[in-house]
Parts: sequence; C-alpha cells; structure tokens
Amino acid sequence: MPESEIKVALIGAGNWGRNLVKNFYHLGVLAAVVDEDEKRLHEVGKDYPDVKLLNSTDDVWDMPVSAVAIATPAPTHYALAKTALMAKKDVFVEKPLALKAHEAEELSNLARENSCLLMVGHLLLYQPAIRWIKGFIAQGNLGKLYSLHEERLNLGRARAVENALWSLGVHDVALFLDIVGEKPREVKVTGQRALQPGIEDDIYLHLSFPGGVFAHLHTSWLWPEKRRRLTVIGEEGMLVYNEIAQTVTWHKKSINSKLENVDKGEEVVFRGDAEPLKIELSHFIECCKNRVKPYSDGESAVAVVQVLERANHLLEAKI
Repeated sequence: MPESEIKVALIGAGNWGRNLVKNFYHLGVLAAVVDEDEKRLHEVGKDYPDVKLLNSTDDVWDMPVSAVAIATPAPTHYALAKTALMAKKDVFVEKPLALKAHEAEELSNLARENSCLLMVGHLLLYQPAIRWIKGFIAQGNLGKLYSLHEERLNLGRARAVENALWSLGVHDVALFLDIVGEKPREVKVTGQRALQPGIEDDIYLHLSFPGGVFAHLHTSWLWPEKRRRLTVIGEEGMLVYNEIAQTVTWHKKSINSKLENVDKGEEVVFRGDAEPLKIELSHFIECCKNRVKPYSDGESAVAVVQVLERANHLLEAKI
C-alpha cells in the first residue's frame, strides 16, 4: 500500500497523545483525532485545522482509515485495541499493551488471525543510543554479558491506580528482554508503599535469564534526583548510557581471571539527540506500507506484560 493511502485515526489527545498528533501529522497520515474532552479537541483543531475531530470512538471503526493509534489510559488499551483489530485496522498502542497477560496474548493472536499489524509503543527500543548499545554488545566488544542495571527515578507524579513499575518501568523491561533476547527464568521484586496503602511508590525488580545474564531495575517517583541511566556490565568492559545527557560512555574496565583490576580508561563513544518517537512512528507507517512485522510487535509485548504481571503477583503475595 502506498504511504499516501495510509491514514491513521488517533484515539487520545492528552499530554502524550498530542506528541503523536504532531508526529503523525508531519508524516502526512493523520486523518482524525478522537477525544471525549472538547477542550483538547479544540486545541488540536487550532493547530491542525484539516484533521477531522471526533468525540466518540464509535465513529472510528467504519472510517476509511487503515490504522488506529491508541494513546489513552492503560486500562482502556485492551478493549480499544481489540475493537480496532476486529474492525480489521492495523493498530499502534502505547505501552503497556494490556494490564493482564492473557489479554495481551488475545490481542496478539487476534492481530495474526485478522492479518493486521499490532505494534506497541516501547519507545526506548527506538532510541538510537539503545540500538547502538545492542549492536556494540552483539559484536562482542564487552565479551560475555554479565548484567544490566537500569535506574528510572525522580520526584514524579504519584499514581493512584498503577504502581511505579507499571507507570515507569515498562520501557525498561522491554529493553531488558530485547537486549538479552530471552524470557527471564526467574522474577524477584520488592516494593514499598509509602504514600498510599495499595500502590508501590518505589520498586526493585530483579530478573535472571537462562543464559546467565541478570537484569536489575529500580523505579521510583519518590526520589530527590532525576536519574535515567542504564549500566551494562560485561566480561571485558562496561557501558553507561545517560538517557538525560544522551551519551554512552565505554568504561574499559574489568576484573580478569586472576581477580586483578583492569582499567584502560573511559571514552564517550556515542552522542545523540534524536527523536525516538518520530523514528518509532515512521517505523509503524513503513510496516503498514510494506506489510512487515514491527520491531515491537504484539508477541514481544506479551512477554513484557508477562514479566510485569509476575512481578505484581509477587508484590501482592507479600501484603
């Protein structure tokens, strides 16, 4: 299908949805925006007067659009994506795909059965620095991969429904699974409920993989400093990705077989200030045009939700 024939209806014009509006519009594929909030629609209409504005999703399913994008609150993702897939639309849905693993699996199967594309907005996977890191590891520059450590911390907006892992850590779990290339063998998690009785504000997630790699994630919205940092530990060196500064530093440090420290200094090996959302949505449109599986497809998103669900069950068991 020529790109000019690909048209997208976007459901959700909130804070993040407006970013999708802008990018889909500049890609030349935005046909309609749906939101129940008239004020939001008015703001969209002022900036993009040629885009159709709708206040009900009921008007979308029979529209002459080939794809639907969903940027609504997480609890609504499953029902909206299911309806869109049953209407034979390709679907882009923001993370997480669903809040339950069996719902995510149902959506992935439904997309396959209806020959539709299903792509999930695991934005970090489209960050050029992450692509660079994955290639650097695959080339063997760090030797054997030992562990991944991610920090996503800030004095952020406390949620009343989802905990800090679901709110902040979905991208990072997707990153772990993508870099390691396996599903975890074991999931461990601890969390603290400081502000509300039923919601964890601070969570440590630990994954161990069949190949021997470990991954550790700390997420919190109750933290004094903003930290977004990935540290990769390998047999022959280490990488630190500072997501805020958009730099990757190669620490040529290790401990050898004689348990001696090896330190050959450090080097900034990647700098970038790319627009991962533009890259991500361009990828979605290209996949729609060429009918190829998206990089962050439904099947990979199911694995992410499975990890999150296992972690939630463990947290609930500790009540």
